Amino acid sequence: MSALVGDTPGKVMVNASRFRAAHEQDWRQLENIVNRIERRGTRALTEDELMALPLLYSAALSSLSVARETSLDRALVTYLEALCARAYFQIYGVPTSFWRQLASFFASGWPMATRSLWRETLAAAVLTFVAALSGFLLVLHDPSFFYSIMPDGMSNGRDPSASAASLRATLYGGGSQKGLAVFATSLFSHNAQIAIFAFALGFAFAIPTALLLLYNGMMLGAFLAVFTSKGLGFEAGGWLFIHGTTEIFATILAGAAGFRIGTAIAFPGRAARTDYAFATGRQASILMGGAVVMLIMAGLLEGIGRQTIQSDVIRYGIGSFMLIGWLTYFYAPWKKHGPTGS
Repeated sequence: MSALVGDTPGKVMVNASRFRAAHEQDWRQLENIVNRIERRGTRALTEDELMALPLLYSAALSSLSVARETSLDRALVTYLEALCARAYFQIYGVPTSFWRQLASFFASGWPMATRSLWRETLAAAVLTFVAALSGFLLVLHDPSFFYSIMPDGMSNGRDPSASAASLRATLYGGGSQKGLAVFATSLFSHNAQIAIFAFALGFAFAIPTALLLLYNGMMLGAFLAVFTSKGLGFEAGGWLFIHGTTEIFATILAGAAGFRIGTAIAFPGRAARTDYAFATGRQASILMGGAVVMLIMAGLLEGIGRQTIQSDVIRYGIGSFMLIGWLTYFYAPWKKHGPTGS
């Protein structure tokens, strides 16, 4: 039987597998059309596809109504809600230019996606800072651990064997400017790679994402421990702080996006993993897009401010300003939460 009668009188429970098999082809066709409109506009569609769009949209609305009324799994309802919302916008929404869409991304899309993943962001931040503290204490207690944590070529002379004078010179430009630039570029490239892989490998149940965040945090702690052991902890913190509040925050957000995808795949409920991952992956992709913007900004700070500003007070001031700015932008209590796509 394709339908079963539930415990509640008059309430019909639809067989989810048969319901999906009967209608999934239409959903996929609608999704394909909407994807192409979002990427290239209506000019990408044939005349037959334009004619089919409102019919497919009406059928998807009917499927959504049935899914809601008959208590099908929540992930399928979420998928159909998102699909119908996207189709509605393309059929009835007012066309907007690229610049208007870009403004909407910064004004609402990115902050909303970040707020919606606050649990994943908190988990990524905790992992990063716990690992940083562990790496710091390990190297401070036994400097030989530094060589096990830091990759070859990353330290560029900033290791436990360096003197306090040579380490100080790297912080204030008294040493080789070329060496400082090489190290700064290497550090930024490393963090950018960690952010990208933390997001991209989230599909593996988020395990690689967690490991990458732990490893990156331990590197950060090991680096600071070297300078702290020479009495330069405060100075090294300022050198990193001017850009690190943006760069490390971006890495944490990328990890949060990876966690969202990983948990969607690991715990899809009664839905197919691919369907639930798709439904949650859009938010994670928006968050990752914002993290890329932050990495670009961190690169600008790294290439200009960190190498030219010599005052510790100004370095900490700029870093604090950036951190407060990001937290206000994402989590300000007076910001209104926009629609969630239902």
